[in-house]
Amino acid sequence: MTFDLLLDIIIDTLLDCAKMLPFLFFAFLLMEALEHKASEKINRALASSGKAGPLVGALLGCVPQCGFSVFSANLFSNGVITLGTLIAVFLSTSDEAVLIILSHPDRKGEILKLLAVKIVIAIFFGYIINLIVRKHPGPEKHIEDHCKDCGCHDEHGGIFKPAVKHTLKILGFLLIIVFVLNLAVEWVGMERLSKILLSNSVFQPFIAGLIGLIPNCAASIFLTELYLKGAISFASVIAGLSTGAGAGLLVLFKENKFIKENIKIILILYACAVTAGVVVSFLPV
Repeated sequence: MTFDLLLDIIIDTLLDCAKMLPFLFFAFLLMEALEHKASEKINRALASSGKAGPLVGALLGCVPQCGFSVFSANLFSNGVITLGTLIAVFLSTSDEAVLIILSHPDRKGEILKLLAVKIVIAIFFGYIINLIVRKHPGPEKHIEDHCKDCGCHDEHGGIFKPAVKHTLKILGFLLIIVFVLNLAVEWVGMERLSKILLSNSVFQPFIAGLIGLIPNCAASIFLTELYLKGAISFASVIAGLSTGAGAGLLVLFKENKFIKENIKIILILYACAVTAGVVVSFLPV
């Protein structure tokens, strides 16, 4: 690879990310405003959702970032919500994917389709799991006892500084991921890259699902960029983003001391996400 080609890739990467920057910042500013004004009320709604848990969890989980997956992991670990509700939140969570797609104005029409499919998947599997696993949460406890690590009681000094901080953090991930993908496209070609990722194969959702299990927002950014570049299918990004509960999985292992149960939850999450991805691959969506 020549220096001129490498320089072109770097310039393309910087231009791609520069175009996303204003959209990302305003999206994070909006999210910070929502969290600042209403996060505690929304969290209480999830904690007191009862039999409507999977429905409420699926709707709340689709809110960008992984805050609700973190909170639901806390609630489940303390016996406040059911396994079905937890899985519904995890399946519905897309971490940074919605914000990344929003930063591509020509693709923003796909957001509603993505969220609608994930919400349906989350509600379906959430209620199925509650029917199979008839283990109900214990007596209601004070929400403050379960929320110490979720950040919902933290004092906020404003929304501008956190929005800038989050934007710069995601921009850092984007620069690395977009550069690597641009390099891969130039080096091996999009057609070969798609073949490596099992393009047009029923097995691609299995790979995407494994990537999604990485408990970091970089996984959702990577999957979303692969999808936007055409390297993976819509069905595969659904599978990958459905396992992508972000920091929720880390909090689950931190707060729930039953390691075997946590492993079972990850296996259930993966099975649900991959099954959904395979089914979606046969649907005209």
